[in-house]
Amino acid sequence: MRILVTGATGTLGGALVPALVRAGHQVRALSRTRHESRGKVEWVWGDLISGKGVHDAVSGVDVVAHLATSGRRGRGAVDLPGTRALIHAAREAGVGHLLYTSMVGADRAPTGYLRYKREAEHLVGESGLGWTVLRATPFHQWLHQRLRGLQSLPVLPVDPSLPWQPVHTGEVAALVTQLIAAGPAGREIEFGGPQVLDTRELARSWLIARGLRRACLPVRFPGRLYAAQRAGDLTTDATPTGHITWLEYLLPPPSMPSDDFATEHTASPTSPASQPEQDPDLHVYGGDEGYQRPTRT
Repeated sequence: MRILVTGATGTLGGALVPALVRAGHQVRALSRTRHESRGKVEWVWGDLISGKGVHDAVSGVDVVAHLATSGRRGRGAVDLPGTRALIHAAREAGVGHLLYTSMVGADRAPTGYLRYKREAEHLVGESGLGWTVLRATPFHQWLHQRLRGLQSLPVLPVDPSLPWQPVHTGEVAALVTQLIAAGPAGREIEFGGPQVLDTRELARSWLIARGLRRACLPVRFPGRLYAAQRAGDLTTDATPTGHITWLEYLLPPPSMPSDDFATEHTASPTSPASQPEQDPDLHVYGGDEGYQRPTRT
C-alpha cells in the first residue's frame, strides 16, 4: 500500500516510517521542511495549518496515518484545523482509510490538550472515510526527554499520586502497522504499556539508569488534567498491552527495538525528540503532547 504519514519527523513518526517500510509499504512522509526522497520513502512538503501542499500529499495514497499534533503550546492548530484540511483533501482523493493517533483519556478527561485530541477524534469519526482512532498512553521516549529537562535541578519534583503507564514507540508503531493492514476499524482502540507506575517510581528508576543522585521532592501537581490523571483517567486496562517496561527501556537488552530512524530517514533537527525544553517551537508537527512543567504548591 501507499501510505501518507503526517508527523513523520516526530517521536512516533520516527518509529513508524521504518516500520512501514519493513512491512513492504510505499511511504509518503509529510513535512514542513524539504527532505530528499530515498528508497521506499517519498518526502513531500506540506503545511497542515495553511493547507498548502496537503491535496498533493494525499493524491494517490491508500491510507493516511495522521500522527501530526500541535503539542501543548499549539492550541490545537494542527489537531483541529489541520485535521479538517486533511480530511477534506482525503475525501477528494478517495483515500480509503484514515488512522488518527490520539491519547488515552481523551474521552474521559477532555481538558487542556486532550480536549483538542477528543475534538479531532470526532472529526475523524464523522469524516465519511474509513477510519481508526488509536489512543496510546505516554511514550517512554517522551517521559525520558521530560526528565532530562529537569536533571539540572538539585531535586526532582515528583507527585507520587500520579499513575503513569508508559509505552514504547516501537510497539505503538508495530500496532499502527497492523491496524493499517487490517483496514478501517471504525472505532477507538486503546493501547498502553505493561506497567502502571507512580511518578516517584519513574523518577527513581530513571536516576539509577542515568547514574544520577538527586533527591525526589514530593509535591502535588495542580490543575484539572493532573486531577484526571490522579483519578486514573489517563491509564487503560485494555488488552493487549505493550511488553517493554520502563526499566527495560532505560536499560535495554540487546534485542530492544531501536529508537533510531533508519540512517536514510533521520529525523529532522526540528523534531521535538531533539529539542530542549526551552525551545519556543515545541508545537512543531509530530511533537509530543501535553507536557506541563510542574509547579510547587
